[in-house]
Amino acid sequence: MNAFDSALSIAPRHGSRSSSARLFDPVTFRGMTARNRIMMSAMCQYSAIDGMADDWHHVHYTSRAVGGAGLISFEMTAVDPLGRITPGCLGLWRDDQAAALAPIVADIRRHGAKAGLQLGHAGRKGEHFEQGLVAPSAIRFHDDWPVPHELSTAEATDLVLRYGEAAARADAAGFDYVEIHAAHGYLINQFLSPLSNRRTDRYGLDRRLFLMEVLEAVRGAWPAEKPIFIKLSVVERDEGGATVADVVDLARAVAPSVDLCIASSGAMTPTRGIRIDSFPGYQVPFAEALKREAGVAVAAVGMLDHPLLAEEVVKNGRADVVAVGREFLRDPYWPLHAARVLGIETEWPRQYKKAKDDWRYFP
Repeated sequence: MNAFDSALSIAPRHGSRSSSARLFDPVTFRGMTARNRIMMSAMCQYSAIDGMADDWHHVHYTSRAVGGAGLISFEMTAVDPLGRITPGCLGLWRDDQAAALAPIVADIRRHGAKAGLQLGHAGRKGEHFEQGLVAPSAIRFHDDWPVPHELSTAEATDLVLRYGEAAARADAAGFDYVEIHAAHGYLINQFLSPLSNRRTDRYGLDRRLFLMEVLEAVRGAWPAEKPIFIKLSVVERDEGGATVADVVDLARAVAPSVDLCIASSGAMTPTRGIRIDSFPGYQVPFAEALKREAGVAVAAVGMLDHPLLAEEVVKNGRADVVAVGREFLRDPYWPLHAARVLGIETEWPRQYKKAKDDWRYFP
């Protein structure tokens, strides 16, 4: 039975009401309880000015809270000016950037969701070439990219401190959780991978060290009752890159500091010429591997747009949380619609209730 057939097997009959849809069960990490297990994945908006959030971010993120998401992850937010992917990326290297985020976070929480900030650094994968690129080793991302500056040991250690400082600002802005971006070929992933880290100092002799120091810095600046999440590429899809077994072992190593692992894959190198067979639920086995073999709580990603499939993943214990990305760009109210499909009675905003009862989704 494939994933979608399995999803159909648990679907409520038309018109019925289910009291057992796990997707809408609350989930707790440390002192934070989210109202359901639906996470909006971090997705770059490329709309910031000098790293500052504006009205676009306020409307974009708050509307997903109105739409019923349990967990809302803000886009990758750079801990350093050189860490932006583009000039339009959010930043958190200054206090005024945190101040601009605070009212957005307050409104998200007012509408019942938990707000999280993804902290990251693009490293050699940045596209803002004018400001220069940095990386663990002087190896370009692609032939079209410039050769990055190889970070000195002192410069790498200084970037670790930037993560801790950004976490403190995220706390000041009121965020409920932080998410460390250690996937998709960005800076932390570059330190982890043998494809991009050829160093001979301590950050090369132990390729995990940069990440472990980042986690220590963030945990030291982040309240003990608030959770830390991490996004991992569970397989790099490149010859000589990290395997599932490598990342399962990494997940075990970070487990004492991390409350949820978001299991993705790939993007260490450009996908040109690499055939990825993508289909609904295609990355769920990566989450299952981390959950089963490393014993960590996991979020599954990857085309989990249909409510029946999202429910199947959680109900069958394949993941603890379902992270939905592009479907949230298409439909800010996806959780409300998913509840209807699953036969779950959920609260709609008072202003929208007149449209609730005669509405159909996924006919």
